[in-house]
Amino acid sequence: MSARGPAGAGPAAIQLSRIMRPDDANIAGNVHGGTILKMIEEAGAIISTRHCNSQSGEHCVAALARVERTDFLSPMCIGEVAHVSAEITYTSKHSVEVQVNVLSENILTGAKRVTNRATLWYVPLSLKNVDKVLEVPPIQYAWKELEQEGKKRYEEQKLERLVTKQRNGDLIFPVFNPEPYTVGYSQSSLIHLVGPSDCTLHGFVHGGVTMKLMDEVAGIVAARHCKTNIVTASVDAINFHEKLKKGCVITISGRMTFTSNKSMEIEVFVDADPFVDEPKERYRAVSAFFTYVSLSKEGKPLPVPQLVVETEDEKRRFEDGKGRYLQTKAKRQVQMQPLTQQ
Repeated sequence: MSARGPAGAGPAAIQLSRIMRPDDANIAGNVHGGTILKMIEEAGAIISTRHCNSQSGEHCVAALARVERTDFLSPMCIGEVAHVSAEITYTSKHSVEVQVNVLSENILTGAKRVTNRATLWYVPLSLKNVDKVLEVPPIQYAWKELEQEGKKRYEEQKLERLVTKQRNGDLIFPVFNPEPYTVGYSQSSLIHLVGPSDCTLHGFVHGGVTMKLMDEVAGIVAARHCKTNIVTASVDAINFHEKLKKGCVITISGRMTFTSNKSMEIEVFVDADPFVDEPKERYRAVSAFFTYVSLSKEGKPLPVPQLVVETEDEKRRFEDGKGRYLQTKAKRQVQMQPLTQQ
């Protein structure tokens, strides 16, 4: 499945590679999910920005709007090389869909394995006014069906973004003297001042930087709950509702919502306090659900302590999380079923 850029352009695809170093991983040597997410977003941003500037007109930069569900198929380790390949698979009038695959290579043995697949959506913002969304140059499709399938994915994510934004009013408050395995016991927050190194040249935060911070908070919540080595198993859709600008203070908050026998779901959202001289009040910028698993020293899955829910809201969130868990489990079982012979 492939598409090409505007007439005369080559295939709309790129690949980035980087060796994983100790500061990319946890104390057990497993690369942080946030590190991988950041690399995925960097590849997506490059290819989207390049494509959106491929025709004459007003220059722009591609900003991340959404990341679809991302599964971490296999942990990556220190010393391995991550190969991140990105390809544009659909364009609407104002957005770009990018498919990204991550391959891990052991450079000692030459062994390779797929660790991640992700779908990202970008919108082009004018360099003259980053609040202005520009039009996207169309791509050519190898088959008409590819365009129709892409349009269907576009409409689905557009609806999901709207639904998610409408339910983004929750806040996390501190709990004093919480009991072990309760929501309040493991919930965590990180406050971060957005500096120049977090941002594009145009003053708003890289999507990958935000996702890395979100994964860090989710990892703290998971580690507090089970007190073992933990790794990111998957991330549900990450929705970027509003831009985060240089100089603002962001609060990344995470809380446990659901536990199965061997996994933990953590809700993470990012709130921003804008510039001092801006009239805008604090706003919800990003939201997502992260799923973690607990591992033994040998890298085998461990049972997860069951979450103790106390309030009606916690019970509701637990049931919602259980629904997402069962839905994902059912999809995975369908995908694993062998094709029956006709």
